[in-house]
Amino acid sequence: MKQHKLPGRQSQAYTILSLIAVSGELPVGQIKRLPGGDEYKIKLIKTLKQKKFITTYYRDKLRGHRLTNTAKEMLLTDNGERFTFSLTGNSETNLLKSEITRRLRLHSIAETLVTMHNAGVAIYRDDKPDIFSPDNTKDSLSVTAPVFYNSREMKNYGADFDNIRGARSVGVLLSESKIFAAYNTRGSGMKWSYKAEIKTKTLLEGILSIECMPRQYFGRKIRGLMFGDSMEQLYELFTSTGGSKKRSFTLDDTYENFLYLPNDANGEMVLWLICDDEKTQELNYMLSQDYNERQIGMRVINDAVDENGDPVLFAYDCDMARIDKFNGGVDMFNGMKGTLYCFDFQADVLRRYCCDNITIETIKTDKFKKRFYPDGS
Repeated sequence: MKQHKLPGRQSQAYTILSLIAVSGELPVGQIKRLPGGDEYKIKLIKTLKQKKFITTYYRDKLRGHRLTNTAKEMLLTDNGERFTFSLTGNSETNLLKSEITRRLRLHSIAETLVTMHNAGVAIYRDDKPDIFSPDNTKDSLSVTAPVFYNSREMKNYGADFDNIRGARSVGVLLSESKIFAAYNTRGSGMKWSYKAEIKTKTLLEGILSIECMPRQYFGRKIRGLMFGDSMEQLYELFTSTGGSKKRSFTLDDTYENFLYLPNDANGEMVLWLICDDEKTQELNYMLSQDYNERQIGMRVINDAVDENGDPVLFAYDCDMARIDKFNGGVDMFNGMKGTLYCFDFQADVLRRYCCDNITIETIKTDKFKKRFYPDGS
């Protein structure tokens, strides 16, 4: 039988194969999130199947694309540095299981990888420093552009991560100045163990701030970053009490900052923004022009104050913890009013959640993209 040639590295077909490789199993629905027309991508998937590069696995109402052994061998030959970690040995992405819990975990990480990839965050091992190698020399590495390490890569550091039971983090996002522990609810209630997440946060602080990269990250706090299927999921997270057994997510003090982004083009746009300190500062400057400077000693958290002395919050990053504190503070003090700035796609949910004394002002997404976002896309 004639063996088909592997697609070129710059092709969309190679991108799809790469994403499946590092994900283990890529949910079928994630293909539509990649650049290009839907008809073109449908043809690509059909061609990759015809060439025996991928198969579609369906069980327990979950449908995902998997690589064939032929595709694995060809990718390893083409770029072992990128794919060896995912496609060799007994890794979960190489020896795939059929249990629904394992597959849901793979799908959760895969969705996050697609969001990161679309936002320009490096996800492949040959594109980023090997921070979680146990052999790293102390402070020998640096991050100069946004990078994401999934939870499987983090576990490569040693047994400490394996010993944390019940942690739900899907990985860690690093920019030049920020550290985010990432989570993905996938549109449903998520199990949450306060103790396990605190252990994860503490371990990340030790590895990044002390052991591996103190010159870059010493003293940097770990932020939380939650992904979900839609903005509607944000309202459920805000109002969740943890369920009858207190085992589901509830907004606690694990992270001082806990952002929420949808796994779609809007979420990718905000993800790109929060990783760019210069663009973030420029947007904050624009929003603050009609207001007085931030008041540090004010009873309510704020980024500026208006002419009446009332607080203003720049909440376009959808930081759940800050929004919750701002809402509670304004609601607590009689006669106080507040102004909250967010993107237009975030406004409906935040209006529903915030008290009547808070005015929601919107940043027009289309105008923002034309001014800030690469190519206005």
